[in-house]
Amino acid sequence: MDRLEKLCIDKGMRMTDQRRVIARVLSAATDHPDVEELHRRAHAVDPHISIATVYRTVRLFEESGIIERHDFRDGRSRYEETPDHHHDHLIDMKTGKVVEFVDEEIEALQNAIARKLGYKLVDHRLELYGVPIEE
Repeated sequence: MDRLEKLCIDKGMRMTDQRRVIARVLSAATDHPDVEELHRRAHAVDPHISIATVYRTVRLFEESGIIERHDFRDGRSRYEETPDHHHDHLIDMKTGKVVEFVDEEIEALQNAIARKLGYKLVDHRLELYGVPIEE
């Protein structure tokens, strides 16, 4: 049993065979797939999984806090497991590739800005958009 499937069970979710396949596909993802890509991968495992099932399952997982939805300005929602640790994203505007990163200087600066403005930072999301530097 993979991590995502265990989280679903721990939250009391009924795990059908198709939900298990979708959970495993999401757990195995090293990228941030959209629903169509999740369907393609799940369909390769179980040809009976419909796109509607993937949409419903993704919505259920998101509402349960098991996965996070990202909108990286490419017109499609993309998903990842809710992370154990905070990270930010750099999106390659040419390829759509998403690079996860952690930068302590950025984290400290965000906290300092919030304090300077009279706030305690409780959450944030940073997305950087770029193109490769031509050499």
